[in-house]
Amino acid sequence: GRVALTIEPALHRILAQLARDSRASLFMVLQAGVSALLTRLGAGTDIPLGSPIAGRTDSALDELVGFFVNTLVLRTDTAGNPSFGELLARVRAANLAAYSHQDLPFERLVEVLNPPRSLARHPLFQVMLVLDNTADAALELEELTTVPHDVDNQTAKFDLSWSFSERRGADGKPWGLDGMVEYRTDLFDAGTVEA
Repeated sequence: GRVALTIEPALHRILAQLARDSRASLFMVLQAGVSALLTRLGAGTDIPLGSPIAGRTDSALDELVGFFVNTLVLRTDTAGNPSFGELLARVRAANLAAYSHQDLPFERLVEVLNPPRSLARHPLFQVMLVLDNTADAALELEELTTVPHDVDNQTAKFDLSWSFSERRGADGKPWGLDGMVEYRTDLFDAGTVEA
């Protein structure tokens, strides 16, 4: 199932300012918020979130065309009832450490950690967090118009998947976030996810 989210421009600007003041990214602010929410809802104090990251740290890939992406497991420690500022500092420190190891293939990480395997769930995390803050891709060819289309495959890859897309005004300033929470319908119902 899916539930749409909208973060209005005023709140988006506040979140962006909080990120700047904390020397963090908007993604880190969203991660801290999602992690705090999951802890409050009973998920514990060690919150592992999966997140895609561009896999182009090797300059040998610069001239190649293709989709090079890796999945990082970003752990958030919410123990001790930290203030949001303290939680954001923890997220920033943990993420910077994870980013420094983003070249490690995900499959290798699973192999080394060797968690109990189940076809019913992902081996390292059950919640995905994505922030798309890149400009929309455009392809212009003579006498051809392209339009992106979302494809709803009616399946959820994770228990919960939070996806946000950043909107910006003509002046480049934050102008809101569109979001979606995708959820496994065998675990959640729409009312629970909306709440």
